[in-house]
Amino acid sequence: MLSRRKFITQTSAGAAALAIPFDSNSFSGKMITGKPLVLSTWNFGVAANEAAWKILSTGGRALDAVEAGVKVPEADPKVTSVGLGGLPDRDGLVTLDSCIMDENGQAGSVCCLEHIVHPVSVARMVMEKTPHVILVGEGALKFALDNGFKKENLLTPESEAAWKEWLKTSKYAPVINFENHDTIGMIAMDANGNLSGACTTSGLAYKMHGRVGDSPIIGAGLFVDNEIGAATATGHGEFVIKTAGSAMVVEMMRQGKSPVEACKEVVNRVAKKYPEKVKDIQVAFIAINKAGEYGGYGLHKGFNYAHYNTQGFALTDASYFTE
Repeated sequence: MLSRRKFITQTSAGAAALAIPFDSNSFSGKMITGKPLVLSTWNFGVAANEAAWKILSTGGRALDAVEAGVKVPEADPKVTSVGLGGLPDRDGLVTLDSCIMDENGQAGSVCCLEHIVHPVSVARMVMEKTPHVILVGEGALKFALDNGFKKENLLTPESEAAWKEWLKTSKYAPVINFENHDTIGMIAMDANGNLSGACTTSGLAYKMHGRVGDSPIIGAGLFVDNEIGAATATGHGEFVIKTAGSAMVVEMMRQGKSPVEACKEVVNRVAKKYPEKVKDIQVAFIAINKAGEYGGYGLHKGFNYAHYNTQGFALTDASYFTE
């Protein structure tokens, strides 16, 4: 499996031809970017942001942009923590989780969904076509198939080989900042100042069958309040769930904290509440507020996030708790 440090060279090469990078290494958390704007977690967010930007830069809706954006890694078999090619659970099954939320507070989610390449689009359909927020497992699959989605095999030869190698020891020990447990979360502000977000993942590699993390849980992996801001999370989802992570980041912004300060506050809460776990887990957030300020913060070194606005694109290494 590739670390993100190595993977970045693959994902950022295509972006360079489409946008001019700007330097954000000294970012303070107070940068006013204006609108539109899109942020996403990790280096595979560079390519995802390009797709989102095509919609945002022509006056499109943030909701459409985040859906289009996260569909890029969902369909990329090289990204082993999202969608097609995602590493399976311990039974060899690829199960996907995803959610989406719009500027009106509407939301949809799918959990433990098999055989569908784009769970984010199923989640959006749950939001727009049902009275529910979450569909899971066989019910989510039936809903997807009934609405025209195609059933496909998501287990690639590479991911299957990695799973069979894991079976030799069956040691469950996720490694922080590697392509075996991380989400793409994307949040965006469109030209009208409206916010939306999406979050999608194949979850922890070699998890127990049926395990669901924070990614499809509104208020944990993603939260949007169009009056205040938006936030999304990545890392070990159990700890994001237990701190209502993304909702708390938005609430910190409601209290006047900048996006970076809000993300830092919630990461610090995780560290304080679970000190014995700090060395073994990664938890990180990104956020946007209504003023167009943005940023991110992680528990450990190694978390980065991609951002794209009228100035161009950049990939920023976030500040972190353990420094």
